[in-house]
Amino acid sequence: MQESILPRSTIGIFGGGQLGRMASIAAKRMGYRVIVLDPTPDCPAGQVADDEITAPYDDIEAAKKLANQCHVVTSEFENVPAETLEAIESIVPVRPSSRVLRVAQNRIAEKNFLAQNGFPVPKFRPILSSDDLKEAIKEISCPAILKTATGGYDGKGQRKIERKEDAERAWASLGHAECVLEEFVFLEREVSVIVARNLKGEEAVYPVAENTHSNHILDTSVMPAPIDAQLAKRAQELAMAIARALDVVGLLCVEMFVSADGRLLVNELAPRPHNSGHQTFDAAVTSQFEQLIRAICNLPLGSTELYRPVAIANLLGDLWQIGEPNWLAALEMPDVKLHLYGKAEARPGRKMGHLTATGKTPDEALQKVISARKRLLALE
Repeated sequence: MQESILPRSTIGIFGGGQLGRMASIAAKRMGYRVIVLDPTPDCPAGQVADDEITAPYDDIEAAKKLANQCHVVTSEFENVPAETLEAIESIVPVRPSSRVLRVAQNRIAEKNFLAQNGFPVPKFRPILSSDDLKEAIKEISCPAILKTATGGYDGKGQRKIERKEDAERAWASLGHAECVLEEFVFLEREVSVIVARNLKGEEAVYPVAENTHSNHILDTSVMPAPIDAQLAKRAQELAMAIARALDVVGLLCVEMFVSADGRLLVNELAPRPHNSGHQTFDAAVTSQFEQLIRAICNLPLGSTELYRPVAIANLLGDLWQIGEPNWLAALEMPDVKLHLYGKAEARPGRKMGHLTATGKTPDEALQKVISARKRLLALE
């Protein structure tokens, strides 16, 4: 049987943003040491970790320095070069593995993996040439979404194509990069499911979250999603099946579309903690961040039960454009919690923190957190 990595061991994290920060807090609470590798000095995770290595993610020597000080290494986002992780897998366990990241960090590889394994996805075609684009537009028709194969997040690297005559111009605006053309899905809602797996094959799945976006960035998320119980069960089973097929050790968030015509379709995979699971920090028996530590250290997995329905609202840098937000006004609501990520500069569109609120129902929790965010601008 695979050995567990026990408290007082050292965990390495590639990526020093808010996900790494909250994972570091969970790890340190459990008695682990944490070392973070990130290109930015005094990054959010580095502020709470035991040590920080400042280096680019493609710096193999820096990655080996991290690996030689750690008992296990994980990543807070899927765009760490897979080559970097491959270079250290002979030194230290990397969880999830470089193989998992190779699938998740390239939309062509991701869509092919899902389709080849029989998982439901929107119609898609890889785009490597102008001829590919012309043929794909014929097959999929318009409207359609053109997405870069790598590097896109929060809506970056995407173009909606309304008419076939606009296709070439849209591709040119993305630098003629390798892309995926997808059918445009008319949505009823967007949901996500976070799954944890350890080396023993134990699994834990969180309640389904329902997510709303503004300018392609997650705006609010509520858990459990106010959806039909059968749909929720299907979404959880789908996420678990994908995690098994990928052989994930750690966390996997599966973002899904519920289409207007009733289909449940996989949108994206994120083998890491996810913004739509931040609610669990305050309202679940085991947060997604503690669960990550349990999974990668091959510990027994914790309960995913929620104490109460819960919602989050993201706080973007836009809130600071007219001055410091009114924290007191929001915190006058006694079941609202504030999380700030330690980022020095508030820029429009930048995730600076989030608010969490609980309620008797998912909708009550959502309305509370929206109201609390409005109070930050003294609108209430």
